[in-house]
Amino acid sequence: MFEGLRFTHWRHEIDSDGIILLTLDRAGSSVNALNSAVLDELAQMVERLSLELPKGVIIRSGKSGFIVGADIHEFEEFDKQGRVLESIENGQRIFQNLARLRCPTVAAINGVCMGGGTELSLACRYRVASRDPATRIGLPEVMLGIHPGWGGSARLPRLIGAPQALDLMLTGRAISAENAKALGLIDALTSAELLVESAKELILHGHIRDIVQRARAWATNIWPVRQILAPMVRKQAAVKARPDQYPAPFALIEVWRRGGSNISQRLKLEARSVAKLATTPTCRNLIRVFFLQEQMKNLGAGTDAAIQRVHVIGAGVMGGDIAAWCALRGFDVTLQDREMKFIQPALDRAQILFAKRLKTPELIAPAAARLKADVEGKGVADADLVIEAIFENLEAKQAVYQLVEPQLKPTALLVTNTSSIPLDELRTVITRPGQFLGLHYFNPVAQMPLVEVVSHEAVDAVAQKRLLAFARAIDKLPVPVKSSPGFLVNRILTPYQFEAVMMYAEGVPGPVLDKAAKRFGMPMGPIELADTVGLDVAASVGKILAPFLGLEAPPSMEALLQSGKRGKKDGEGFYKWENGKPVKPAVDPNYQEPADITDRMILPMLNEAVASLHDGVVENAELLDAGVIFGTGFAPFRGGPIQYIRSEGVDKIKAQLEALEAKYGKRFAPKAGWDNAALG
Repeated sequence: MFEGLRFTHWRHEIDSDGIILLTLDRAGSSVNALNSAVLDELAQMVERLSLELPKGVIIRSGKSGFIVGADIHEFEEFDKQGRVLESIENGQRIFQNLARLRCPTVAAINGVCMGGGTELSLACRYRVASRDPATRIGLPEVMLGIHPGWGGSARLPRLIGAPQALDLMLTGRAISAENAKALGLIDALTSAELLVESAKELILHGHIRDIVQRARAWATNIWPVRQILAPMVRKQAAVKARPDQYPAPFALIEVWRRGGSNISQRLKLEARSVAKLATTPTCRNLIRVFFLQEQMKNLGAGTDAAIQRVHVIGAGVMGGDIAAWCALRGFDVTLQDREMKFIQPALDRAQILFAKRLKTPELIAPAAARLKADVEGKGVADADLVIEAIFENLEAKQAVYQLVEPQLKPTALLVTNTSSIPLDELRTVITRPGQFLGLHYFNPVAQMPLVEVVSHEAVDAVAQKRLLAFARAIDKLPVPVKSSPGFLVNRILTPYQFEAVMMYAEGVPGPVLDKAAKRFGMPMGPIELADTVGLDVAASVGKILAPFLGLEAPPSMEALLQSGKRGKKDGEGFYKWENGKPVKPAVDPNYQEPADITDRMILPMLNEAVASLHDGVVENAELLDAGVIFGTGFAPFRGGPIQYIRSEGVDKIKAQLEALEAKYGKRFAPKAGWDNAALG
């Protein structure tokens, strides 16, 4: 059938029933990502298939996953060349030709199926997926500042109904094969071994979709309903994102609202919308963040962590949650504290985490069994990794090391979860400094993706690589940082929180401060954040960092602590907390916020980011931006603090700092590093 054609990325075979099996196995890549070469070969195949019609066509993957989506590197190049619209229209044309084949077509999905991979499957008549937990299906383009461009927005709403389709595309979330089947996105479920056989069954016998699903798909896409639903969906989207900061969700809603019954018209709207979004700073910054994330994921690659058993000392909120997370990710964990009464709350929280993440008793029970209470600390001797997670006190931590280190295996790593104390101070009592590092998690452990892997001058390079590999094994993003007060994230975050609390003491309402920070793009305001982290923790870190940063700890935070108000954990701090949520007081509608409220909070972060880069806390500006984005949630659409400085202009930001210094004092003085070429 394909005589005279040569393929690099696709294999083909035909069975006795006349069914063609096309296998995508992109050459030179560990995953299937759709680029021009892959699509050009598919175009040739589809053209030949349209001329020599087989009984049916099955598309599957020759790798462990199905298709991870479009090649983002190539997409970035198309943007630089001004060829985004051309590339989108080419992909649409190929998928549309696949959809027009007069024989049954089936996408046989096993493993990850994202973005362009999902859109390819939507161009097929049927979809069959394996029940393997690794099978996840989604359209995450919104996370890159665009929306589906190869027919996703044109086809999915009319397949499963607009509300469900828009929810998937607007959130970018990935769903299991079972959930996809319930939505009508998948026609059949089977095991990975029987995937092709199930696909052949669909070709030979077809599949009749549920009448309710078909009715819902039709009813939610007719013109009057689109005009009614679109404003409602837009309003819901605006709760989570601002159109000026994240335009993609709103562009997607508009494409769907305007799209008629003609798929060619819908595809044209989709292509033009994505091409326009691709030129926005938001898209370019989010793509940069994507690459930064990939860079962090690769930091631990190629190294065996050689860690199976983990021992955690300190069963407080951080220590207990670290232990639970490690057990969740498959490690055998022992958790130590002075008495069982301190460990039991951590075990109870762990059960909640396991139930939320693992769902079924069959999966929950093994995870729970991997986490064991260990009051006497017997697990130290067998551990490959010991994590100290007690309170922030130099002498107390050193006492733990002196007790624990003699019991360690020769290959074991000893790490601290300190958030602020330099390792050079902690390691003065360590006899094997090469195997002593920092592994700083962020609260809440289960939600925050970043860990700081902290080194010092005496660290063994192999030990650091092992710890980076361990961070990846527990599904965290590691950023290597040099030991210095506050390391990277807390050093940059502390001036932001201090200035906010200072303005609070000056009479600026907490909700106003929080709203201004969120308006800039922060995920949570600084007053709510202080309560969430815990005023005791924030104050402890602040006391250690204040002298180094040239700041004074705000007295209002200490006053709250002395009255026993530590924030969310106690039910009251700056705010009262009910059912895990802050009850923010009403603000006088006539209140006028200070004109420089945002600059006073954000510019100190930028100043400290420049100083951290100058001091070599991280290797380069890219890792700094990545660490701050994933460690603090710093507005991803701005690309990170250094990228934001570049976009606004070094001279402009520096002048704004100097103006604040003249008005408020030396704490705003530009620090060393503003002449760094990396800022240009």
